[in-house]
Amino acid sequence: MKRTVDPIESQSYAILRSRVGTCHLPPLTRAVVERVVHASADLDYITDLVCDEETLRSGTAALRAGAPVVADVEMVAAGITARQVVCRIRQSVPGPGQTRSAAAVAAAYTEVGSGAVWVIGCAPTALQALLNLDVKPALVIGLPVGFVGAAESKAALRTSGLPAISNLSEKGGSAVAAAAANALLYSAEEA
Repeated sequence: MKRTVDPIESQSYAILRSRVGTCHLPPLTRAVVERVVHASADLDYITDLVCDEETLRSGTAALRAGAPVVADVEMVAAGITARQVVCRIRQSVPGPGQTRSAAAVAAAYTEVGSGAVWVIGCAPTALQALLNLDVKPALVIGLPVGFVGAAESKAALRTSGLPAISNLSEKGGSAVAAAAANALLYSAEEA
């Protein structure tokens, strides 16, 4: 079923494109960057996001094939509109020195195993927990936010060799991570 685009969304994209050119970006990178900028009204993401077109193609193919989508927190899950999302934050019981979101990632991993698309938009500790597992994801959208550990966890993601979307700064958050996931899910639907 073709997604209906609200006139406000169309107007937002027109304003975005009037302020900055994105035509030079490869198609999936452009889709992710524009949707993140649209969701955040933050043009800095145009140079802050780290995307690789081949990785995005592989992630989109996995989504098209039905790969599970896993979110670190319910706010991320609520923002992903095109697919049911696994989120185990409510069921998680953290161990000593472990955050609830890190425990949720571990719980979700035992449920979905390899091949999932992971969307981390809140907790740097969730991203770090994911990196500490022997996870073989289809894609990691690692966009946690914060002054403590966010930039470092995203740098660790980029050096991990896992297929990923991240950004360079401390910025991120639930809306941004969900927007990146939605961009790929919408692209998967259209293909």
